[in-house]
Amino acid sequence: MAIVPHTPALDHTNSPPENAPRWDCRVYPGQLSQTSRVRTDLTVDLDRMTNLPVEAREEMVLCLSEMFANACEHSRSGQDPDGRVVRTLDLPRPRTVRISIIDDGTRTNTSDSSPRVPRRRTRSEWDQAERGRGLLLLGHLATRWGFRPVLDFPFCAGLGTVIWAEFTHPALTAAGGNSCGGVR
Repeated sequence: MAIVPHTPALDHTNSPPENAPRWDCRVYPGQLSQTSRVRTDLTVDLDRMTNLPVEAREEMVLCLSEMFANACEHSRSGQDPDGRVVRTLDLPRPRTVRISIIDDGTRTNTSDSSPRVPRRRTRSEWDQAERGRGLLLLGHLATRWGFRPVLDFPFCAGLGTVIWAEFTHPALTAAGGNSCGGVR
């Protein structure tokens, strides 16, 4: 099933204004081996912004890596040979960058693949856990984050999930809405 890279504007707090700068969507194979390419592409796109501190860029790239890995691991994007992951990037408000990952939908062998922070673990369990820290990291580094279905219709359940993270930085400037190259 193909990804529907449409972001419905049902929740106005999570939808960019019509005139907000946006980059073209980037589509990747749903394979963890693509993580380096995903990170490099975001770095190039973020380098086009003015006054964005290097540390902020690195945090965004790290969070994107986690979101991409989750899409590959927990959705059809990584299960199907033709699975894909879409990355979007936009400036929904002044001094705010939003990165989104759109997956191919629910895996066929699980009933729910919604993003969720792991249950509480003991210190010993966390010390030995090899996985489960990505969303905790996202919650710590992003100003806000969340997820929603690609299409908000009951009969479209399982078609895909959009997970997004916003990063607000006072130094980020959007002079005249054109602070970045390659945006439309």
